[in-house]
Amino acid sequence: MAAVTTGSTDRKAGQPMRWLGIETGLVYVLLVLSAILVGAPFVYMIAGSFKFNAEIFGIPLTILPRNPTLENYNRLLSGDEIPYLRQFANSAIIAVSQTALTLLVASMVGWGFAKFEFKGKRVLFIILLATLTFPFQVTLVPLFLMMVRIGWLDTYWAIIIPGAVSAFGAFFMRQSMLAVPSELVDAARIDGASDWGIFWRIGLPLSRGALSVLAVLVFLASWNDYLWPLIVLRSTEKFTYPVGLATLIGLYRIEYGMILAGAFIATLPIIAIFIAGHNQLLNNLTIGAIKG
Repeated sequence: MAAVTTGSTDRKAGQPMRWLGIETGLVYVLLVLSAILVGAPFVYMIAGSFKFNAEIFGIPLTILPRNPTLENYNRLLSGDEIPYLRQFANSAIIAVSQTALTLLVASMVGWGFAKFEFKGKRVLFIILLATLTFPFQVTLVPLFLMMVRIGWLDTYWAIIIPGAVSAFGAFFMRQSMLAVPSELVDAARIDGASDWGIFWRIGLPLSRGALSVLAVLVFLASWNDYLWPLIVLRSTEKFTYPVGLATLIGLYRIEYGMILAGAFIATLPIIAIFIAGHNQLLNNLTIGAIKG
């Protein structure tokens, strides 16, 4: 009886282990499939940038180019058809400037909502949250008319300044700065620190994680923005790279090879940023999840 009981117990213990192995295998299969689905367009973009237009749409479809060529990159970087390098630099200037201003404005507004008490604070915060429900297309026309009246049409300011005011950024920083201990703020005031000094020496250092996450989100949004730069920019030399690549789509001919080459070059800064700061970014996202 003891032997029978022991064998039955071993079989029961082995069944959960077997199911655990099956579940783990299914998870890995789903992860591999997801990685393939996400990475396949990126691989095709890189491979397509080394193909002629005829081969891109050739049948049967091939991933690797049969006759690799650098013609797309040569034509793109030569500047004969579009000033891509200038437009690439325009995107970098706008994205970096907009990110820096957004972090400053969002952190100041978030700190005010998190650590100051004033009349109408709750109403203002509700209004701030309400603006998140409006799509950008609703404010596009009045914002464009405003840019025309103040003379910012076809300037970088028309993109940088409106983009620096982010309701999401203010809400995001406010939620992070609520975790800053009020005791530190009170102790700093007792020591004679000014409100700006408290914000600069306590608020910002203790919110580095949220700032880094917000910086990545804002930079990506600004770097890939197409609609608003298309509306306010008029000069080819001032175009951002998404608008510049869109000019390669003509009525009778579309330069897919050059578009893929430009898109691949535009992804390199994003990849470099992720490689350089992925540890800090992932750690900050984990910390935020634990705090939440």
